[in-house]
Amino acid sequence: ADFNYGADEYDAEGNEEPKALPEGSETMPYIDESPTMSPQLSARGQESGDGVSPTPTDSLGTGGERDAGKGLEMRKLVLSGFLASEEIYINQLEALLLPMKPLKATATTSQPVLTLQQIETIFYKIQDIYEIHKEFYDSLCPKVQQWDSNVTMGHLFQKLASQLGVYKAFVDNYKIALETAEKCSQSNYQFQKISEELKVKGPKDSKESHTSVTMEALLYKPIDRVTRSTLVLHDLLKHTPADHPDYPLLQDALRISQNFLSSINEDIDPRRTAVTTPKGETRQLVKDGFLVELSEGSRKLRHVFLFTDVLLCAKLKKTAVGKHQQYDCKWYVPLADLVFPSPEESEHCPQVHVIPDHELEDMKMKISAIKSEVQKEKANKGQSRAIERLKKKMFENEFWLLLNSPAIPFRIHNRNGKSYLFLLSSDYERSEWREAIQRLQKKDLQAFVLSSVELQVLTGSCFKLRTVHNIPVTSNKDDDESPGLYGFLHVIVHSAKGFKQSANLYCTLEVDSFGYFVSKAKTRVFRDTTEPQWNEEFEIELEGSQSLRILCYEKCYDKTKLNKDNNEIVDKIMGKGQIQLDPQAVQTKNWHMDVIEMNGIKVEFSMKFTSRDMSLKRTPSKKQTGVFGVKISVVTKRERSKVPYIVRQCVEEVEKRGIEEVGIYRISGVATDIQALKAVFDANNKDILVMLSDMDINAIAGTLKLYFRELPEPLLTDRLYPAFMEGIALSDPAAKENCMMHLLRSLPDPNLITFLFLLEHLKRVAEKEPINKMSLHNLATVFGPTLLRPSEGESKAHLTLASDIWSHDVMAQVQVLLYYLQHPPISFSELKRNTLYFSTDV
Repeated sequence: ADFNYGADEYDAEGNEEPKALPEGSETMPYIDESPTMSPQLSARGQESGDGVSPTPTDSLGTGGERDAGKGLEMRKLVLSGFLASEEIYINQLEALLLPMKPLKATATTSQPVLTLQQIETIFYKIQDIYEIHKEFYDSLCPKVQQWDSNVTMGHLFQKLASQLGVYKAFVDNYKIALETAEKCSQSNYQFQKISEELKVKGPKDSKESHTSVTMEALLYKPIDRVTRSTLVLHDLLKHTPADHPDYPLLQDALRISQNFLSSINEDIDPRRTAVTTPKGETRQLVKDGFLVELSEGSRKLRHVFLFTDVLLCAKLKKTAVGKHQQYDCKWYVPLADLVFPSPEESEHCPQVHVIPDHELEDMKMKISAIKSEVQKEKANKGQSRAIERLKKKMFENEFWLLLNSPAIPFRIHNRNGKSYLFLLSSDYERSEWREAIQRLQKKDLQAFVLSSVELQVLTGSCFKLRTVHNIPVTSNKDDDESPGLYGFLHVIVHSAKGFKQSANLYCTLEVDSFGYFVSKAKTRVFRDTTEPQWNEEFEIELEGSQSLRILCYEKCYDKTKLNKDNNEIVDKIMGKGQIQLDPQAVQTKNWHMDVIEMNGIKVEFSMKFTSRDMSLKRTPSKKQTGVFGVKISVVTKRERSKVPYIVRQCVEEVEKRGIEEVGIYRISGVATDIQALKAVFDANNKDILVMLSDMDINAIAGTLKLYFRELPEPLLTDRLYPAFMEGIALSDPAAKENCMMHLLRSLPDPNLITFLFLLEHLKRVAEKEPINKMSLHNLATVFGPTLLRPSEGESKAHLTLASDIWSHDVMAQVQVLLYYLQHPPISFSELKRNTLYFSTDV
């Protein structure tokens, strides 16, 4: 791994202008607190071809005596700090060696704690490392205590660097040493007691006499120390005039250390961070994952790492085949400086460009079409090259979807001025990141600036430490992994308890599809209660889903907090939880009751699953007196109407008060409300109008969709279905127009008049797209299969794999409706007048 400091687009906190730090602001004197050195370092290092040859900043190297004096004063500070930490390190090595002698003594007795071989493995090279550092400390200490500006100590660092071979041997053995110590602890209680509490002597001037440390932690110290020494060499060079006799010696020592560091970086145990914080604590990785960042107006996929004291945003570097992959740091924010802007503050942030839903839906269809091609190729034992080509195409499409679908803003602000914007597809995830950061911020954190080497080491550790290895797309899944569920999940959200005080509460449901989570349903707000009783049922379409999430919110009615950004959710998350959708448990005909516990809140819900092939059935109603499941011609004749009463009433109600409702026709209505409306329409009850005016608008929209879905034959008829499929596939626009208009003309009058009535309504809904977010394409996606999907007898031939949700048929059904929605207005009388010579037997 080449230790190249100046990451091409290194953008840590926007410090393009070097900022001088106030005097005495350094938390630890021997850590370089300035990020200004990195660009010139890497450039010079690459030109000279000898790794890195840092040159001090000009003011120190060539400026007047005053600057040089200040540089030498800094040298003393750097060295004093290093000496203090060297003393601690020697005490740690001593503590590690302390049990070695008695252990060796018992090894030859009849009751050994460890064998000689085990002792040799665990304590390998510790004695040598101790002796090297003891000699170094003893030589350096008097020089620092009797400080003189002409003092030279470069030869000591050069000697220390030349003995790094011992560290190489230690690192090579490190993993085995840890494993051996772990095994011995498990099998020997005596050794376990010893290794759990090793006493480390405190520094001479410290009040603490001893601290207890585990053997595992101490065994890691030598690895950490090499990094520390390299950082010190950097800082010493920075504050050593170029004409000082130490300069070339320190330069040589740094070059050796650098080469050594880059060679061992690959060998370190992946469970550990090769980094310590400025306070000398181990920096742990707490959470990592892929997020979409809006950077300079475009969406970029980033891998974000949350450590105990810093949030780091990185991207994977492009590397040659066979080379180790590495991350490139884009920016970082110390958690002590990180704040979440309130909605009011974020008004000045860039507006999020949201990709139209129809483009996302198009892409989902493409992906599913490729999926079924892959399945076909596999079934036909197709060529692996063809399958690989399809998989590559699928990955590209899924990657595009992952990048372009998230729209919920997650803003991060650095107190020192720079803000960053991530886009997430799920509020659950946003809340997880926010909570993880806030938990860490409760600790006593200090602000800091990472030196270029520290940043390099931290970024280098990301590859080993990451817990999320693959971009979450299905093409990255192994063939034997569960493909998830395809079909409809019926969920009843019953109630919740455990709230400390009364609030206005509601729940949302999220499921994963195409690698990311999306919100699918929302209960009504239950006002001013500690025990909301929603008892609402939802039907959620699953597209390869594996998990269900429930989020519980407190509704915010404070107008001042509402943000101008439509996607900003200002309601407070009271709790959230997730369950795996186990195909065995879910796929029963009975309801399955469950409870999700979240922050002391318990939400009760039930669910059952209907597979896609079951939910596709159109079953005629046994009673012909109602409207659901009864032929449209029978209903219009009975009502003496051109368009069924149910269609007219639902359309009228949606246009009256639902045309600006976000996600109208896409968001599920409450299933129990829909069933109640169905019963009222079927019974032709006098209270229909009263009930409609009181009912939630999504339930009315859902009732209209259900009516068309339950027609015993689709609105556009079984007979014409094959012709519609072939007509939409024609490429010549004139031929397509001819065919598509003729097919409409061939429909029975009640079907045609109802279809045209619905078409005009959907066009009016789409005119409000800026507000309701429902484009023509979205509406075609919702209604296409409902109006065209053949009935049971016909559809057997059209049914493909249950998992193949976006089959070619579904794509074509959406395209047919979209064609008519995008067409200039079509009138019944015009159609009937222009009879063209065209056969329906396409």
